Amino acid sequence: MDSMYEILMELPLFKGVSFDRISEIVGSAKFHFLKYLSGEQIITAGEPCTHIKFIISGSARASITNADGRFRVSQTLTAPDVIAPDYLFGKATKYPCSVIARTDTGILQISKQDYVSILNSDHIFLFNFLNTLSMNAQKAIDGILAVTTGSLEERIAFWIIALTQRGGSEITLSCKQRDLYALFGVQRTSFLSTLENMRTRGLMEYDQNEIRVNSRRELLDILSSTAE
Repeated sequence: MDSMYEILMELPLFKGVSFDRISEIVGSAKFHFLKYLSGEQIITAGEPCTHIKFIISGSARASITNADGRFRVSQTLTAPDVIAPDYLFGKATKYPCSVIARTDTGILQISKQDYVSILNSDHIFLFNFLNTLSMNAQKAIDGILAVTTGSLEERIAFWIIALTQRGGSEITLSCKQRDLYALFGVQRTSFLSTLENMRTRGLMEYDQNEIRVNSRRELLDILSSTAE
């Protein structure tokens, strides 16, 4: 079994940091290790984001739902993912998603105050966090540029990428088809033709009520190639 220090060195915050430096941080900051059984609620949408939370074992299912519940995007996050790091700072500091343990799941959480101290203690920690925020911001730019071309395929990809994290897997978009093609402002035949083309290329599977993404990376490639 991996030691605590080996686990910490795999987390996005600690990438590239020496064993000795992590030992110093563990001795000075308050690390809270929490355990959730399969099916237990880890985060409720709208809950204040007062801690940064890392998945250190197991996996969790994160879901974002619109106000009337008709549109939901879900993804599986696994160790060593960090949950919604974008919402620790800024104007909107409430979690946009609900997160439930998919298996028995270990969480490391660090308070915002302690996390700020860690960021200030070493430029590597700061760069790791800034890189995470930058990647999330850049995916939105790629998506907006792609959407302006008017391609329905790119618009579908943008919605899914914008509402999921880099490490997300088993991504599903749950919504009745009639609501989706109304949302995208297209005819049913055009919408189904686009879905079928994406299914044929191995990007996704779908039925009347759900789209199941096979590869988030390939959806992101659609946006990146268009933006370039």
